[in-house]
Amino acid sequence: GSDLQGLRTTALRDGEDYILNGGKTFITNGSLCDLVVVVAKTDPAAAGKGISLLVVDMRWPGCSRGRRLKKIGMRAQDTGELFFDDVRVPLDHLLGEENRGFAYLMNELPWERLQIAISAVAQAEAAIEWSSRYCRERQAFGQAIMQFQNTRFTLAEALTEVQVARVFVDRCIELFVRGELDATAASMAKYWCTDLQCKVLDACLQLHGGNGCMLDYPIARAWTDARAARIYGGSNEIMKELIARQLP
Repeated sequence: GSDLQGLRTTALRDGEDYILNGGKTFITNGSLCDLVVVVAKTDPAAAGKGISLLVVDMRWPGCSRGRRLKKIGMRAQDTGELFFDDVRVPLDHLLGEENRGFAYLMNELPWERLQIAISAVAQAEAAIEWSSRYCRERQAFGQAIMQFQNTRFTLAEALTEVQVARVFVDRCIELFVRGELDATAASMAKYWCTDLQCKVLDACLQLHGGNGCMLDYPIARAWTDARAARIYGGSNEIMKELIARQLP
């Protein structure tokens, strides 16, 4: 979740092992994975400075899986729950340095958020392409619905906004390649592009009419898949908080 420092999973030293206790939810491929990297508190009193990363084999005693979660979208991707009950994790399964896990995770967040922005722009572009093709073929009142001004204006607005987003995302990619992408720019890209993704997909679904609600059409699946993008990787509200910290 967005409150990473508030995690409750613990990994306390006991001789040559850590004793891991806790649970994780919303885990991608949770019902399929064999090897996982678990974020846990190795020093619970130190908040963010007491978090470590442990490599855990799900076949070890004490590891178990919960239910496979039923999502409104992204149903081709498994999401599940993992539980750890007094799991003994050897000290040499520590990933990186002890109590440095929070810093490692923070260092990777800009890249994760940029990936989400890239995907959002790509999906919005695809939706415009699907909708343009559909509107040229779909007939209503004796003509293709592309002939209606509302259809053309809707697609023109979407195309313009997505092009603006792509220019910004391309700029962020350049910064990332040079090692200069900061948390603020990544947060801007993530929140703006996923908000736009949902806006464009909703407008494109509307142009499909009733067919837009049918899973036979790619716009329907894309519409449901897109909603979670404004939540994972840090909710868009958190992105705005991060951006606001840089206000003059």
